[in-house]
Amino acid sequence: MSARRGVALVLFLIFLGVMASAAGLLVMAIMLGGTRSSTTVASNSTLFLRVQAPFAEIESNTVLSQFVETPPTLRTVLALIDKAQRDDRIRGMVIIPNTTGAMWAQVQEIHDALETFKASGKSLVVFMEYGGASDYYLASAAERVLMMPAGTLDVSGLATYEVFLRGAFDKLGVYPDMLHMGDFKTASNTFTERGFTPAHREMARSMNRDMYDQLVNAIAVGRDKSVDDVRRIIDQGPFLPDEALAAGLIDGVAYDDQIDDASPVQGTRRLEGSDYTRGFQAGPGTGPRIALLYAVGTIASGSSSFDGPAGAVLGSDTFVEWIRKVRADSTIRAIVIRIDSPGGSAIASEVIWRELMLTRQIKPVIVSMGDVAASGGYYMAVPANAIVAQPGTITGSIGVVTGKFVLRDALGKLGVNTDSVSDGRFAEIYSPFRAFTPMERAKVEEQMQATYELFVSRVAEGRGSSPDKIDAIARGRVWTGQQARELGLVDELGGLDRAVALAKEHAKLDAGKPVSLVIYPQKRSIVDLMANPFGLGLGASLEMLTRRPEARVLDTVAERLRLFRRGESLALMPNLFIGADFGAR
Repeated sequence: MSARRGVALVLFLIFLGVMASAAGLLVMAIMLGGTRSSTTVASNSTLFLRVQAPFAEIESNTVLSQFVETPPTLRTVLALIDKAQRDDRIRGMVIIPNTTGAMWAQVQEIHDALETFKASGKSLVVFMEYGGASDYYLASAAERVLMMPAGTLDVSGLATYEVFLRGAFDKLGVYPDMLHMGDFKTASNTFTERGFTPAHREMARSMNRDMYDQLVNAIAVGRDKSVDDVRRIIDQGPFLPDEALAAGLIDGVAYDDQIDDASPVQGTRRLEGSDYTRGFQAGPGTGPRIALLYAVGTIASGSSSFDGPAGAVLGSDTFVEWIRKVRADSTIRAIVIRIDSPGGSAIASEVIWRELMLTRQIKPVIVSMGDVAASGGYYMAVPANAIVAQPGTITGSIGVVTGKFVLRDALGKLGVNTDSVSDGRFAEIYSPFRAFTPMERAKVEEQMQATYELFVSRVAEGRGSSPDKIDAIARGRVWTGQQARELGLVDELGGLDRAVALAKEHAKLDAGKPVSLVIYPQKRSIVDLMANPFGLGLGASLEMLTRRPEARVLDTVAERLRLFRRGESLALMPNLFIGADFGAR
């Protein structure tokens, strides 16, 4: 038997094994599906709920998710808090946060839900084993904040970090020949610079300060202190528990088992969140139908992928198919687009923009922006009748970047020589073995300028403004959602619930009655799950089983680059890492 046939046979046997395992898991899922028991909730209960962010926006949809409890989505957590608020058996909640790595917008959306819960008259306590800035942001919604004796309240401000790779590239012999439109379009600075440019520093400083002010204001309101007092207190952090108690940032020091020794938990029955949430899913609801389309991941032409090696990919073909389905469905009264995307292909973004412009002529389109709606993510938002964002949503980055990595010197260090022949004046414009010539650079800049001007005009049209006014706040600059609202890039501050309420308003539906959400991506069929059990496609599923872990990690960067075509203009946001627990993505 030849080596090639042997490899093919092995892969085929692996495939059969995967299919058999998938079949077994599905059978087990069916058998177990009807046996899941829900815990009986006693009256006068306090729900102890762990909030472990960041949360996925889209529900896992692999064969394993059919019978194994998967991590909740953000919408599931929000629905769970709402359920507890409406449950007469539950008197209050104790939140135990662990939000390290979560970005501002998700934390703010959960904070809003907790504020609503407390406003209903039920008690809300936050217990922290360790309290970072984002954990304490949630705690600011509570009537009582507790910390374990060995804990630390790590609230000392916010800082922004960026990694610059130019020095390493120079040592490797790789030349990043990148171009960008807009002084603030800093997506390529990671590769081309050794530190902040003046514009980059100005943008980072502005966003960091605004997010810091948001943190300070939340603490001031929650702890009934002045803004100046909170700033002075933060300058003394981080805090040991006794120091935090003396500063008025917490109300007590206790272990988990001591929480119910004092009001408002004392005298209630403890209900563990894992028992209350077992089997819970955010249902579609009842009433008039509103479509909820999740636009999550890097934007590229082609099909979407939610669990691939390059991370979530929002494919324009897939998304356009969803839009056309809900646009043609006369039972769907309005459409909400939930965006969590740093952008990507300018062409794919334009394709989606066009489809949404056609749709808004038929039924209302409302956009809810999550953690990030930047560059191409913002491009696809501007056709909306209204745009809703959290104060900390990363917004804007209206600009364009493109370029190439020149590998000639790097290959030369390895003894590899390259040569070429070509016909056509600009046939080698994207050659990876030499930098752009002055004429080639002028050609690329001309194309990028056209793409940038188109982007600006799309925003001006959608926001009812002029290209000159949009250009003044564009130029690749990233804003917080709060700043974006002040600049007219966002209509309202709020979360997904507010976007749904606006959709009902624009569709002239009764604001007091519930709606049924038709959610995309939809659940995959059993046949699809059998054929593609891990949601990756057959090739990627086999890759997951057979490739060494370190090889898969090294392939991720190359996989992302393969999303885009040679020389394609990209609408991608810069990499900002905004300190403490926030923005570490």
